Amino acid sequence: MTQLLILIRSYWVVLTLLLLAIICFLSLYPLAALPPFPGTDKTHHFIAYFALVMPMGLRKPSYWPVVILLFILVGGGIELIQPFVNRYGEWLDLTANVSGVVCGFIFAQMINRIFPDSALQKLECVKPRSAERE
Repeated sequence: MTQLLILIRSYWVVLTLLLLAIICFLSLYPLAALPPFPGTDKTHHFIAYFALVMPMGLRKPSYWPVVILLFILVGGGIELIQPFVNRYGEWLDLTANVSGVVCGFIFAQMINRIFPDSALQKLECVKPRSAERE
């Protein structure tokens, strides 16, 4: 778990941009009909934006409010563009997007309280040095 958090906090920009590209592609790719996935469309929106904000929330740069606002604006922009690419834009989708961003950020802050950067650095220092002996 700690190694994963260290990786996410180190490469949060790359992960965030990758997730954003995937969300944009899946949201704007024209489809004749939506594919059958378990759960509701709103649940998918919530999970996507929850995942989008997690790497940034775990790193929490000084400009985090701007990034959160940007995620919300991107979600709104996608909903406005969707009718032009044979998709449906809905206000409830935007509500699910915003809810995912807010809940994802709050969850990331809860993880940050349990595993602060200083605690992870201490764990890194305590690792056995068997690899160095070889």
